[in-house]
Amino acid sequence: MRVLLVAEQLRRRVPGGIGTYVRGLLSGLSRLDPEPADHQTDLTLWASRGPRPDPLAGCGRALIASRLPGPLLTRGWDLGLLRAPTGFSVVHAPSLAAPPTRGSPLVVTVHDLAWRQLPDAYPPRGRRWHDGALARALRTARLFVVPSRPAADALVAAGAAAGRVEVVEEGSDHLPPPDQAAAAALLESLAVPGPYLLAVGTLEPRKNLARLLDAYSRARSRLPEPWPLVVVGPQGWGGSLTAVDGALLAGAVDPPVLAALYAGARCLAYVPLLEGFGLPPVEAMRAGTPVLASPMPSTGGAALEVDPEDVDAMVAGLLTVAGDDATRDELVRAGTQRVAGLTWSSTARRHIELWKAVAG
Repeated sequence: MRVLLVAEQLRRRVPGGIGTYVRGLLSGLSRLDPEPADHQTDLTLWASRGPRPDPLAGCGRALIASRLPGPLLTRGWDLGLLRAPTGFSVVHAPSLAAPPTRGSPLVVTVHDLAWRQLPDAYPPRGRRWHDGALARALRTARLFVVPSRPAADALVAAGAAAGRVEVVEEGSDHLPPPDQAAAAALLESLAVPGPYLLAVGTLEPRKNLARLLDAYSRARSRLPEPWPLVVVGPQGWGGSLTAVDGALLAGAVDPPVLAALYAGARCLAYVPLLEGFGLPPVEAMRAGTPVLASPMPSTGGAALEVDPEDVDAMVAGLLTVAGDDATRDELVRAGTQRVAGLTWSSTARRHIELWKAVAG
């Protein structure tokens, strides 16, 4: 079976959660035991023109690189002018940025439908693109992969046949070993000499950071110590955040540094308005860090959950998760149990099963 995986997300300046999904899937596939020779899955990546040397060439997979830059390639997909290469049993697009295919069934991963459920959290242009891309996928995709049952329900409500939607949870074991020295240097540059709270996510409205910073500003004086809140993540769209004493914007960091920051934090606070899955909480749980979160599929009840629109509940949650040792210990135990089954190997194995089913 020959599978073409669209890897264009890894060309983006900010690959985000979809990029993590692609990398995690590739990592999981590489860890699986070899298949019998007559049932092997031959995976090829497809992406836009890349730099030389091309970092995708180091993924251990064959790569088809278009002669077009990313914006032209994906625009060609949107207009139906550029099709996926032929000769593959399955073409898998890891997001709604999916190419037309000729003769190969198309599988599309839909991570969430947040632009429909939270329209004010997206710019109008983004909503229009997502609506158009979803409409095309509903017409052309043989199968949809989603990371959770709520995402599946939202996709069916949007018009997908229930029999064409499969839930495959994502992994949690994608971060590399922590780079403690680089993390210490970053914290020193932020004037953080000791314990800290951590928030992770793109700085955009859906991540609800404005409410989180408000809650932190009200909770800080009531914490056992006025621990700073380190906010990690790239700048997205929308207005800038209002400065709050003790909250420090670290920007985007490399994965080894992020792994070290998780391991050193007293807690992760992650309270987006909506998530189809939610990777930061399970990244923190794998590092043994207690989590305060809004309700989302990834946590599986192993986080202290709060209403993302209730700032008072966030204040109480921060005080508990950061300062109550008994609760912290219980959350760490629950988190460790939750992520034990969330491996990219399991995710990859399920993808292979679905690819084979679609290929017939």
